[in-house]
Amino acid sequence: MKTALVTGANRGIGYAIAKGLTPDHRVIIGARDPKSGRQAAQALDCEWVHLDLEDPGTFGPALTQAGGIDVLVNNAGVLIESSMMEDPQGFETSMQVMLHGPYHLIGACRPHMEAQGWGRIVNVSSDWGAFSQGLAGPGAYGVAKAALNALTHALPRDLPEGIKVNAMCPGWVQTRMGGTGAPRTPEEGADTALWLARLPEDGPTGGFFRNREPLAW
Repeated sequence: MKTALVTGANRGIGYAIAKGLTPDHRVIIGARDPKSGRQAAQALDCEWVHLDLEDPGTFGPALTQAGGIDVLVNNAGVLIESSMMEDPQGFETSMQVMLHGPYHLIGACRPHMEAQGWGRIVNVSSDWGAFSQGLAGPGAYGVAKAALNALTHALPRDLPEGIKVNAMCPGWVQTRMGGTGAPRTPEEGADTALWLARLPEDGPTGGFFRNREPLAW
C-alpha cells in the first residue's frame, strides 16, 4: 500500500482528496492546526502530521513521522486579496505557501520516490494562475499559482522517469475559500487530483489539467 501525504487536508478539497485516497493508500493529512488535523484524521480513519507551510521548521519532523512518501499532494493554499505592492508580507506568505513550501516538500520526498523508482506529485493550482486566463487571481494568488505551474512544467527534466509531477485546477469549489455560491462540490474538485495521484506508467507528466483534460498554461 502506497503512502500519500496531502497538505492542508483537514477541510475542503484537501479533505476530499484524502478521503478519495483512503481505500487504497495509507493516507496522512498535513495540517497546521493540530486540533483540526486530529479531528479530520479521526473522521477519515487515517493519520495526520503537524505541517505548517509557513513554517519550514515543521517539514522535517512531519516527514520523519510519516516515513517515505509515494504520493505527495501539495494542496495547501492561502488567498490574500490585498495589493501586492501595499502588502509585501502577503506576497511573501503567498509565495511561501504555494511555491516555496511545495518545492521543498518535493525535494524532501524525492529521495524515497527515486529509490522506489516510482512517485506521483500533484500540485493543486488554479486557472487564476494561468497566463491564458490573464492571471486573474487577486493579490499575489495568481502570481504564486503561476509560479507553481512553471515549477510543475519544468520539474520533469530534473526528476527520474518514474516520478510524475502534474498540476491541476479543481475549478470553483464550495470551500471556505471558494464560498457557498460555488457550483462544484469538494468531491468534484478533487476528482482530477485523484486521477493524477493514480496515473499509470504511461500517464502524463509536467502537465496542467482540469476535469482530467489538459488546460492551457
